Amino acid sequence: MIKLSKCHLAAIALALTAWLPLQANAGLLDDDEARRAILALQAKVDALTRDLNARVDTKADKSISVDMLNQHEQTMQEISRLRGQVEVLANEIATAQKNQKDLYADLDARVRKLEPHQETIDGQTAEVLPTEKKSYDAAMDLFKSGDYKAAAGALQEFVRRFPDSAYAANAQYWLGNAYYAQRDYKNAITAQEAVVANYGTSAKAPDAMLNIASSYTELKDKKNAKKALQQLVSKFPDSAAAQAAKDRLAALR
Repeated sequence: MIKLSKCHLAAIALALTAWLPLQANAGLLDDDEARRAILALQAKVDALTRDLNARVDTKADKSISVDMLNQHEQTMQEISRLRGQVEVLANEIATAQKNQKDLYADLDARVRKLEPHQETIDGQTAEVLPTEKKSYDAAMDLFKSGDYKAAAGALQEFVRRFPDSAYAANAQYWLGNAYYAQRDYKNAITAQEAVVANYGTSAKAPDAMLNIASSYTELKDKKNAKKALQQLVSKFPDSAAAQAAKDRLAALR
């Protein structure tokens, strides 16, 4: 089927219109009936022209509507595609934010483990690193369990690693006790002398001097035992260890 444009249809209608008057003039020469027939044909042509124009307009409108629908459909598809991408990105962002939050929480927990906290040691409050406390507690657990050899090694390592720790004086003191428990009196004396020399202001210093005297006594060295007791009474006269030293001195007379 041949499709005619609106311009083509208009040209056809114009040609028919131009032709019909000629035929009408010719008909006038015959009779009135011929004239009426030509006028009727003219009316039909006019009606046909209007109908064709209307159809062309309708087809044009439909064509425009189809184009608009196609464009609308394409736009909706693009919006749907973009919406899908946005949802994917939103999920990725949410996952990234959760991972970041978990990472920060993990880092915060790790930092807290490294931060010093307050501990009360021999009646004094001091800041202690978690690693210090963990190492000290582990060494003391060995001592309390009766594994004095392992305890001595752990306490010695603690003092080496944390010489300035608030637990250092205690670790050095219990190191001397660990040696004493193993009957290693010479090393016990050396360890306790380090308490007095390096941590002379600590609460453990008087007890360390008393233990020095005890080690000398075990070594049958009464002279140095008596000397250690006298130094204890002189240096820490108000301590409980000094009172014990006085009692021992009285027994040695």
